[in-house]
Amino acid sequence: MTTGQPSAAFTVPSNVLIQQLPDGEAVMLDLDTERYFSLDHVGHRMVQELVAHPTIDAACGVLMTEFDVDPVKLRHDIDALIEQLRSENLLALGSQ
Repeated sequence: MTTGQPSAAFTVPSNVLIQQLPDGEAVMLDLDTERYFSLDHVGHRMVQELVAHPTIDAACGVLMTEFDVDPVKLRHDIDALIEQLRSENLLALGSQ
């Protein structure tokens, strides 16, 4: 697992803005580096649920009700997204 613990809460750092686009996709902008990161509809929903729930498992539970996906694949995909966003400093563990 990417975070080292399944109960980690996530936040979007204060220097990162998220703008939802009309088609459900979103763009994350790091104001410090002025770098953009695009999220498709599913990635955007993953981020929304990760910051809304205290655990990855809780976020996955909500997403399982919205998408027809295998739980193992969902967990793999959400862990990969977490790793990518954390490496870009667009998602942080705990309160920032």
